[in-house]
Parts: sequence; C-alpha cells; structure tokens
Amino acid sequence: MYVAVKGGERAIENAHRLLAHERRGDRDVPEVTLAQISEQLSLGVDRVMTEGSLYDRELAALAIKQARGDMIEAIFLIRAFRATLPRFGATEPVDTGQMQVRRRISSTFKDIPGGQILGPTFDYTHRLLDPQLADGFLPEPPATSDTSPVAMPRVTDILGRDGLIEASPRADAVLPVGDLTREPLSFPADRDLRLQNLARADEGFLLALGYSSQRGYGRSHPFAGEIRLGEVEVEFMAEDAGFAVPLGSITLTECQMVNQFKGSATEAPCFTRGYGLAFGQSERKTMSMALVDRSLRARELGEEIIAPAQDEEFVMSHSDNVQATGFVEHLKLPHYVDFQSELGLLRKLRNEFSEAADASSPMQEAAE
Repeated sequence: MYVAVKGGERAIENAHRLLAHERRGDRDVPEVTLAQISEQLSLGVDRVMTEGSLYDRELAALAIKQARGDMIEAIFLIRAFRATLPRFGATEPVDTGQMQVRRRISSTFKDIPGGQILGPTFDYTHRLLDPQLADGFLPEPPATSDTSPVAMPRVTDILGRDGLIEASPRADAVLPVGDLTREPLSFPADRDLRLQNLARADEGFLLALGYSSQRGYGRSHPFAGEIRLGEVEVEFMAEDAGFAVPLGSITLTECQMVNQFKGSATEAPCFTRGYGLAFGQSERKTMSMALVDRSLRARELGEEIIAPAQDEEFVMSHSDNVQATGFVEHLKLPHYVDFQSELGLLRKLRNEFSEAADASSPMQEAAE
C-alpha cells in the first residue's frame, strides 16, 4: 500500500516506487518477458527502433516494458541510451536491391519480375476481433515462410529504362552526409537531412501530413511503385583489411512512391519519386514518409509551396515526437512565478478597464 507523502525528494522517490508498482500490475498475472514483447508485439518494437534510431530488438522491447507500452516514452528511452554509445564509424550504404524479400507488392504493375509477394500483412483481414487469441490459440504454420532466394529488381527500374521517371539521385562521394543526431537543424535542408528527420519522425504526424497531401494540400497524386520487406546485409569498411566486412543483416521496409510531375520550362513531364525506409516491418511509416518526402521536394522541382506538407521548416520542426512531447509535457512543471506575474498583470488591466468604464459613464449620461 502506497500513500502520498509531502516533500520534494521523498515525494519523487515515492512516485517512482508507485510507477514501478503500477508497471508490474497484478502479481497473480505472469510477468511479460522481453522475448514475448519482441516476438509477439514485433510491430511496436519496429516502431521504437525506427523512431529511436537504434536497431536492437531486445533494448526496444525493454524500453516498451519500462514505458508500460507508451511508445513515445519508449522511443525517448532508446534515444537517451543511444546517446551514451561510442561511435566507431559509419557502415556502407545498404543495397535494398539485394534484399532477401519476404513481402513485395506494387500497385503500378500487376505482373512484375519476381512476382507479387503478399507476405505477412493485415491488408486482407476482416478487422474482426478473434476470440481464439484470448485462449492461447496456436495457428497453423504457413505454407511457406522462406525469403526470396534471389535478388529482385526494383519496380521503378522498369519506368527508368523508358525514361518515364526521374533518375534516382546519386550521392556525391565527396560531400559528407549530414547527421541530425550531431548537428543542429538548419534551413534550407538538403534531402539527406530531410529523410533522416522523416525516418525519426512521429508516425502519426507523418500519416496526417501524407493524408493531407493526398486530399489536395500539396498537389500530390501518388502510386505505390513498390513496397518491400526483407533482410539486408550491413557492411563496415575495415581500413586494416582494405575491404568491407559483413556485420550481419537487419530487417527493413522500403517504399518507393511514384508521383505525377507536369514538368517545367526546363524539365519534361515525367514521374517523380518519394522515398521511405524504416527498420522492421513499418509499411504505414514508410508510405507516409515517401508521401511527405515528395511533398518536401516542391522547392527542388520548382513547384509552388501552398500546403503544410510542402513547408520543410514546418514539417521538420514539428515532426519529432520526443521534442514535441517534452515541450508539451513541460507544462506539468511548476510555473508558479510566471502565472502569478500573469495574474497580477490581468488584475491591473481589469482595474484600469473598470476605472475607464466608470469615468466614461457620467459623460455618456450628460450627453444623453
């Protein structure tokens, strides 16, 4: 039994103990394990890894458990831990064209090289609660769960061969890639920083912006060129060895949106690209990311900026859920002095208003 106590440190210490008590819940219910969270709440783990910028399923599961399922709090915990880690260098760019695909769909072409692979998805479920899951239901194994044995070409390459879509931008090997985790945000921002910001951005915020662009606030008419999920090998250049050393593989979701572009005085009409990439199975996030990425390219493509999704300062300054949460929740902290100052000013203004009203009353009566 916990009782409230008065006093700064004692009250805070007791609040922490109460939080731990509430987190554990009913002692008669078995405690959830990190393996259970990682395996059975995998999509939540994927989101925490993506927006926390750290690929570690066990740590993400721990953060979710510690945060009592509050995803933004879990993301905050992961980012705080990530900030303590030493950095030895950067890995080589991953090649998603060599992905071992588990899911791959396209809404632009029915028949694509390698075929459509539905994979694990909610897309075709009826959204009805399944009471069997409440009783420890053990599903039948799928007919096949193997990843694709060969690399699959990107769907956008089909359009690229005919010159119907803009060329995929090539990174300048001389210019360093920006790093939002080490450098303050500044504007105008190049696409590398914009994509980093969108990858770490709150999924719900991006979803709303992406939806707004589809409804006309950004003049976006997108097609899902390709969405793919699978494993990609990560390599690190070993200077002593003189070649890249594989570190292992990670699960990624990639989305390439195909958007209309009417052209300009110097550019012929063609399709343009919007891009999204995230850890784990994060389709809604990568689709939203790709929609907003395309909207944020308005300045680059010479389009008029008329909607919030096209305003990079608005999007990038407000998309970070950790920063937004901190600014909103700081309102819970004491603001006694500030409020008393506002209260005193308000009373003074009201007195001046009353005095002015009283002074004007005799003048009005005399005029009448």
